[in-house]
Amino acid sequence: MTSIAHSRKTTHIGGERVAAATTAARADVGAIALAVLRITTGFVFLWAFLDKTFGFGYATRETGAWINGGSPTKGFLSRVAVGPFESAFHTWAGTWWADWLFMIGLLAIGVAVIAGIGLRVAAVSGTLMMLLMWAAEWPPAQFTSAGEPTMSTNPIVDYHVIYAVALIALAFAGAGATWGLGRWWAGLPMVRDHAWLR
Repeated sequence: MTSIAHSRKTTHIGGERVAAATTAARADVGAIALAVLRITTGFVFLWAFLDKTFGFGYATRETGAWINGGSPTKGFLSRVAVGPFESAFHTWAGTWWADWLFMIGLLAIGVAVIAGIGLRVAAVSGTLMMLLMWAAEWPPAQFTSAGEPTMSTNPIVDYHVIYAVALIALAFAGAGATWGLGRWWAGLPMVRDHAWLR
């Protein structure tokens, strides 16, 4: 009787160890998945900054590069042809402050998210940027102000919303610790004293 009870106890403890190991393995895989999401999302912002700055020929030609006197906002904002903020975006297109805010935002969000630092600030600023870009494209509209089809495929959730949700999820998950500088960043005295900087 004692040997049976002892055997059951050992099996139970062994089962707990297996369950704990399985849970730990899943947590590691989840952390790696979030790290991959973090790095790729950050690269979306960083690449946009680099292409607009140097004109690699993807979204921006060399002649339109920021370093060659081109405006990172003029082309996109001047072509806004839909939505309640159309005239406001036209007014902002190509202004020095819009160019600088946009480019600093792209660079800072990209670097912070890739490095895994300041994810909360990056999530707030990135979400604001995506909200403005969503408003510029105005997906709810089926037709432009000139009556042309907008080619909108979803009236609410487009890629801007997905990027914003990804940034928010990464910040809430504390995704900077895996393959990033999140732990080091969180240990800095200023960041420890001001949790919103994490």
